[in-house]
Amino acid sequence: MIDGKTASEIFDNLRLQIAKGTFRAGDTLPPVRELAARLEVNRNTVASAYKRLVTSGLALSLGRNGTVIKGPALPVALEGGDPHTPLVDLSGGNPAATCLPDLGRYLASLSHTHRLYGDAAVSPALKKWATVWMKEATPSDGEIDITSGAIDAIERLLSAHLLPGDSVAVEDPCFLSSINMLRYSGFRASPVGVDSEGMQPEKLEEALKEGARAVIITPRAHNPTGCSLSASRAAALQHILARYPQTLVIIDDHFSLLSASEWFPVIAPETLRWAIIRSMSKTLGPDLRLAIVASDPITSAALRLRLNSGSQWVSHLLQDLAHACLSDPDFQHRLTQARHIYASRQHKLAEALRQYGLAISPGDGLNLWLPLEHASQGTAFLLAKLGWLVREGEAFGVHEPAHGLRITLSNLNDEAIKKLAADIYQALNR
Repeated sequence: MIDGKTASEIFDNLRLQIAKGTFRAGDTLPPVRELAARLEVNRNTVASAYKRLVTSGLALSLGRNGTVIKGPALPVALEGGDPHTPLVDLSGGNPAATCLPDLGRYLASLSHTHRLYGDAAVSPALKKWATVWMKEATPSDGEIDITSGAIDAIERLLSAHLLPGDSVAVEDPCFLSSINMLRYSGFRASPVGVDSEGMQPEKLEEALKEGARAVIITPRAHNPTGCSLSASRAAALQHILARYPQTLVIIDDHFSLLSASEWFPVIAPETLRWAIIRSMSKTLGPDLRLAIVASDPITSAALRLRLNSGSQWVSHLLQDLAHACLSDPDFQHRLTQARHIYASRQHKLAEALRQYGLAISPGDGLNLWLPLEHASQGTAFLLAKLGWLVREGEAFGVHEPAHGLRITLSNLNDEAIKKLAADIYQALNR
């Protein structure tokens, strides 16, 4: 029996009942209007108590479907391979080590000056480089910030603009780290289907009509499918977003420096709050996990409150190391080579599969997506028996399993690509 006359009393009563097990994971709380009438209190009092439950992580707001008690955190699928596997590991989503910079070459050139509390959060040299680089992508003049990778940026941006329980439109299938971040941050993922040209406009429109407060769009090298936005698809998405100017638009251009696909703008001129994120994890390596964020001034100001000087800034040593790499003409030449290598491996595997009658379009990025009609476990097991460790696709589904295999091609040579194609054909025809 829920009791209380104030929001705090109702919250404390519910918290106690959750701890006792009276309310269990998945239980739906009474509608706000119904409980308010029963307790003879204002509806806002009950709504405030429920909101505090959501903010505290004890419940999840499902909008029109009510407020539901959350269960304990369950194990989730994570990015990365298995360093102990005896198989050829194609599951990890990692870049090729041979395409990453020789960090030792740059370390000696770094500044030995200590940065102290109160210093600028963004290294001036990196900010200058990033301002020039990001200008072609931004819809208007933006501010530059640095975060600890793309997911860190997305989480901070959403937390600055949204409330727990708010809906965020995301691609389906979706990057594993994005799915996990939305879940533990208390946001609701609203799935938007993708095809070979990227996020589907009509599905985005549905999500926005249903109240999505933000949208995350991958313009190139979508993970896991490898699709990139075409010019017409980007224009269609931009046209839709223009009708929802209050929606926070986040562009996750994680593969920007390595992408073989052209950049097409998505953010509409009418959009009030926007951010473009370009991560260095694939370019410089996951251990140099920083991302450059360009955003409108108000969004940047909100982001900076969560990156205040000294306590949460990204290490200036990392920033200086990133700038040393990115401003080096020799490394820029290596980037061109890496871009060709990754694109070439996509096309070679797609062509090898076509020789077996498997029509798979090459994508962009480190991974090739092999769609399946049924659950992927059986096919993955057969490939494991043939010596390959691949990533089962189901975990990439937002609400429903995504049937397919994600295959990381970063380290495959021509001979391995031919063998993999033959083994995929064998696994699919057993």
